[in-house]
Amino acid sequence: MEPLAVSIKNAAKALGLGRTTIYAMIADGRLEAFKVGRRTLVRMESIRRVIAGQD
Repeated sequence: MEPLAVSIKNAAKALGLGRTTIYAMIADGRLEAFKVGRRTLVRMESIRRVIAGQD
């Protein structure tokens, strides 16, 4: 089963980008993220949209 959300580190790895770029993409709304405690998780669906060019 594929995860519904991944850490910032894994999102950066999946997209081939740096952590700072991932945080910038979250800030401008291109990636959906949410907090669980102190962790920030990125929704896999939003990563797929970026890869597909539908951001």
